[in-house]
Amino acid sequence: MKPSRRKTTKPSIVPAYEPAFREVVGLIQAARQRAYQTINTELIDLYWRVGQCISRKLETAGWGEGVVDELARYIAQHHPDIKGFTRRNLFRMRQFFLTYRHDTKVSPLVRQLSWTHNLLILSKCKRPEEREFYLRLCIRERWGKRELERQLDGALFERAILAPQKVSPLVTLLHPGSETIFKDTYLLDFLDLPLGHSEADLQRALVANLKKFLLELGRDFTFVGEEYLLQVGGKDYSLDLLFFHRELRCLVTFDLKIDEFKPEYLGKLEFYLEALDRDVRKPHERPSIGVLLCATKDDEVVEYALSPAVSPALIAEYQMRLPDKELLRRKLHEFYQLALPPATTDSPPARKQRRSSKGVT
Repeated sequence: MKPSRRKTTKPSIVPAYEPAFREVVGLIQAARQRAYQTINTELIDLYWRVGQCISRKLETAGWGEGVVDELARYIAQHHPDIKGFTRRNLFRMRQFFLTYRHDTKVSPLVRQLSWTHNLLILSKCKRPEEREFYLRLCIRERWGKRELERQLDGALFERAILAPQKVSPLVTLLHPGSETIFKDTYLLDFLDLPLGHSEADLQRALVANLKKFLLELGRDFTFVGEEYLLQVGGKDYSLDLLFFHRELRCLVTFDLKIDEFKPEYLGKLEFYLEALDRDVRKPHERPSIGVLLCATKDDEVVEYALSPAVSPALIAEYQMRLPDKELLRRKLHEFYQLALPPATTDSPPARKQRRSSKGVT
């Protein structure tokens, strides 16, 4: 009886070549991304040109809306392989062109997003600056369709205009431009926490929903850890949540509070930031930033507290449900009305009033 030969498996060579393998995969993925972007740009350009053509025909060639109906039927009957050119979509393409044709600053941005993203922004945003706001954020944060819908429903634009982020002077001094990265209010509607939740409940829920929380924070935030341990003077202290921001090149700690902001909270946060910078921050990194995330805050109290702050700190609040978007829209309308320059004495209404008052004794 012949002895059975045991099959021996060769040791994997992957570990030795893994860096090179990752490089090849990176080249493939980058090429795919460029190809997708090229196709998307061509598609958006096509919709732009179709919208431009239809707009010109309606204005100069005596076309009525019925002719556009016929065009949609013609494409469907004679070119069934061409999809997506229904009457509704043709008029969307016209609206797309008319909305951005004179906006040389924004029109290049629309070509960097998908048609679905563009339609969402076009249908839900009323003001040019609102459309630009979401276009730029979509590109910067690489939002998918669902996240864009969530931010639109959460009235991010209205909240950003009506309640700009309050930061300590040191934040803008040490981290110029950081006020565009942090928010005054974070929408945590995905947590589904009860009204009487504790700080521990909030922390656990954020970690359990970390992917969604990172989307709310922004693309360049990387999670470092929860209950991050600091040792000072033989005593242990823990940070609720610690992140690293790649663009700012600094550590960012979130201190969670389930009640209204109190000035004394800031002293504790400044202590944490000092410990981070002395014992954790690496030489090539910039000074750490602290965010006090509270259930509510009084803006005047926040302003007074941050004015003498000796550390780069921010105060923000969190909301557990979508805000009343229509109420925010009305407040935003009032904000813009107040921002309008007052009528001058040489304005047409004033001149008309002066003319009508002549001869009146």
